[in-house]
Amino acid sequence: MFDTVFGLPVHPLVVHATVVLVPAAAVAVALAALWPAFRRRAGVVPLALSLVALVLVPLSTQSGEALERRVDHSATLERHTELADGLLPWVALLVVAAAALYWHHRRSAGSNTVPRLLVVAGIALGLVGAAGTTFQVIRIGHTGAEAAWSDVAKAAPRTGGDEGK
Repeated sequence: MFDTVFGLPVHPLVVHATVVLVPAAAVAVALAALWPAFRRRAGVVPLALSLVALVLVPLSTQSGEALERRVDHSATLERHTELADGLLPWVALLVVAAAALYWHHRRSAGSNTVPRLLVVAGIALGLVGAAGTTFQVIRIGHTGAEAAWSDVAKAAPRTGGDEGK
C-alpha cells in the first residue's frame, strides 16, 4: 500500500475517516439494538456503516505501519500500535451484531418469527460490540495524539508575538 499522497502520509487521512465512521457504526448498532423503531427505520444502514468500518480499520493499521517506519519510535507509539491492532476484532463483532439485528428486522418484517434467544443475543452483541469499539477507538486516538503531539505540547511557548492580546 502506498504510504503518501501528494507528499503527505496516508495514515492521518485514512484515520480521520476511521475515527468518524467506526463510532458512527457503533452508535447506529447500539441504537438498532436498543430501539426497535430505529432498527425498522435504519434498515441496512447500521450494517453498511459497520462493513465500511471493517474495511477502514486494516487500511488505518497498514498505513500506520508505513508511517511508523518514518518516525522516531517511542513507548507511546508502541502502545498506540498495540491498541490499534486490537480494534479489528471489536469491529468484526460489531458487523456480526449488525448483521444479526438486520436479519431479525428482515425476518420480523416478513412475519416470520425469530427465536427470542437469537434476538437477545443480537442485542447483547450489539451493545458489547458498540461499547468495546468505542472504548478502543478512544484509547487508540488518545495514544496516537500523545505520540504525535507530546513533543509539541512540551515545547516552550514562543515569546515576543501576540501573547496577551
